[in-house]
Amino acid sequence: MNRRPSRGRDSQSLGPTQRQLRASENIRHILVEVLARGDIRDPALVGVPVTVGEVRMSPDLKHAVAFVAALGQKDAGEVAAALNRAARYLRGELARRLDSKFTPDLKFVADGSYDEAMRVNAMFDDPRVRQDLGS
Repeated sequence: MNRRPSRGRDSQSLGPTQRQLRASENIRHILVEVLARGDIRDPALVGVPVTVGEVRMSPDLKHAVAFVAALGQKDAGEVAAALNRAARYLRGELARRLDSKFTPDLKFVADGSYDEAMRVNAMFDDPRVRQDLGS
C-alpha cells in the first residue's frame, strides 16, 4: 500500500498555518490604524487608547477573533463590547484595505494577559518574594 505524502497540513499538527498568521497580522495592523484614527463614536471608546494584542484567524480565513485591551483604567470587557457593536463598520474598513478574497467576520474579546502580567510583576515586587528569590 503505497501512499503518497499529503500536501496539506497533517491533522495531528497544532497551531495556525503561515497563511493564517500572515492574514491575522495584516488584520491586526489595519485594526490598529482604524482605531488610532478615532472614527468610532461609541461613548465607551471616546478618549480610550485601545491595544489590539493578537488576532486569530479560522482555518478558512472567514472569521477573526481580535484580543483587545484598554490602556488605563477602562474595563477591557466594556471596550470589547463597544468594538463588537462597531464590528460591521470595522469589517467595512477591512474590506477597503485588505487584499483578500474574503473579508472575515470580526469578534472582539477582552485580553486579560496585560492584567495578568501586571499581577505577576506586582508579585515579584513583594519584599517577601524578592527575599525568596535571593535578590
